[in-house]
Amino acid sequence: MSRYVINILATQDLNQIADYFADYNVEAGEKFFQDFNKKCQQLVLFPKSGKSYAYIRNGLRGLSFKNYIIFYRILGEDIEILRVISGHRNLSSIFENSD
Repeated sequence: MSRYVINILATQDLNQIADYFADYNVEAGEKFFQDFNKKCQQLVLFPKSGKSYAYIRNGLRGLSFKNYIIFYRILGEDIEILRVISGHRNLSSIFENSD
């Protein structure tokens, strides 16, 4: 059965997002994370639905989600969520020093 896993860097990204919502709007935060879960489940069903970001890193894909991009890679039948980054950031520099 296919599934998605969230790596440590993506967990840190999601914790920062949760902290923001905790300070400003808990209900919006709950909705954000419910929608995030649905989007990740969609990726499991349709792993190639995201855009290729191979110019940044081989095998890197991303799917727009609200003001963020969910970066992931396909691992066999599974999806690994690598980062959840604001689409306004310099994306190339984020992956510059990571494996």
